[in-house]
Amino acid sequence: MYTNIIVPVVFDHGERSAQSLKVAQQLLEEGGKITLLHVMEEVPSYATTYLPEGLKEQHTKDALNGLKEMAAGVKATCEFAIVHGHAYTSILEYSKTHDADCIVIASHKPGFEDYFLGSTAARVVRHAKCGVHILR
Repeated sequence: MYTNIIVPVVFDHGERSAQSLKVAQQLLEEGGKITLLHVMEEVPSYATTYLPEGLKEQHTKDALNGLKEMAAGVKATCEFAIVHGHAYTSILEYSKTHDADCIVIASHKPGFEDYFLGSTAARVVRHAKCGVHILR
């Protein structure tokens, strides 16, 4: 059982993220906490000049609301985190700096390109310093 579980959430994979949260609840020790983590990819600086003012803040607010909605029925302690950066490096850094003992992450079925590049879940598994549970 784990006491500090991180569940990375990708909103366009809604059902997979919801399933990860269910598994995290089963793996969580009584009194532990689950952190729902959403990583927002950075927009290149040359593109930000074309975006409406306040868009980044609005997307952050929408993501936080989405995380709260996802956790609505969870009986365990839930925290929410939104970070900006590349998905796998941000997940690894967050898990390291917040002393996570487990990451529960959903994965897609690998395609040919994943054998050369590696999916986010595959990279997290290879480099995480804590336990990782992959869902397919």
